Amino acid sequence: MSNMTERKGIMLAGNILTDTVKMIPTFPEQGMLVTVSDIVRAVGGSVPNTGIDLAVIDPSLPLYACGKVGDDDNGVYVKEQMAHYGMDVSRVVTGSLGTSFSDVMTVTGTGARTFFHYRGANAEFSPLDVDVENIPAKMFHLGYLLLLDAMEEADAEYGNKAARLLAQVQAKGIKTSIDVVSESSGHFAEVVVPVLPYCDTIVINEIEACQISGNTPRDKDGKLLEDEVWSAMEFILSKGVKDCVVVHFPEAGMMLRKDGTKTYVPSVDIPRSLIKGSVGAGDAFCAGCLYGLYHGWDDAKILLFASGAAVCNLTEKDAISGLRSEAEIWKVCKEYAPEWVAQIGDVQ
Repeated sequence: MSNMTERKGIMLAGNILTDTVKMIPTFPEQGMLVTVSDIVRAVGGSVPNTGIDLAVIDPSLPLYACGKVGDDDNGVYVKEQMAHYGMDVSRVVTGSLGTSFSDVMTVTGTGARTFFHYRGANAEFSPLDVDVENIPAKMFHLGYLLLLDAMEEADAEYGNKAARLLAQVQAKGIKTSIDVVSESSGHFAEVVVPVLPYCDTIVINEIEACQISGNTPRDKDGKLLEDEVWSAMEFILSKGVKDCVVVHFPEAGMMLRKDGTKTYVPSVDIPRSLIKGSVGAGDAFCAGCLYGLYHGWDDAKILLFASGAAVCNLTEKDAISGLRSEAEIWKVCKEYAPEWVAQIGDVQ
């Protein structure tokens, strides 16, 4: 790749896994038996979720998966699923550990869930698995930090391996972005802060933003503390993010640009009766956001579209089935957020 004008599409790098949802009548006490009534396998993780969402939004957009799976049935399954949606899976390599998975034990009736996660091949995925010299995409998105053990290893020059990788990608003139996973081990900021100087964009939720900065996102009653979130976003920008910080949460989306421009767009509000599940809603928002950034849309338009993508996701139980095409997402926005569509004007 000699210059940026030849690059097209988005590369999604990082977590690839399968979710096996097992339906049970109740959580058993330790040592006791409970019967599994149904088993459903689905893709999970940043790369399949965000990548397939983007493929559904726009089948003509070149999309590249980059990550690591095991030499097993789950690895074959997740690659086949991504390829089915038109993603290029030639950069998904096979490691020595099994494909990462989560067993999601779900109570029929209440929907209460417990996750049993196997880190597997994702823990091995390192910068050595990314052919930076030959990335064909215009944008490179890495997710989720805090579930990529080898990427979090110390690096004397950059702080950690993920920062080194993103620096190398950015040096090629490729726009970089990251997503993280909510995690409470206490070393959240020490993993994320070193990568920020090598990110053009970071797309996270309000809890993650405040974990990076040390702010408090909500009061004791659960009400969003908007000033605290803006403060967290300013802190993240001050640590070196080149272009913008995007924070999403159930009530709204917020964007802060390097030049200080702030944009706040309330979430598209669909009837509760249409909501079937929230698995993958953050990935759907991220996909909508990346799509808008890729096309250079105005900030309010990006946030509205990303919210529209997220609410489409809520209409199905799994992480990907609810997503719709760009035109269909705008239809949802027109129906449930007409005043914002009118304000933005430039939509399909």
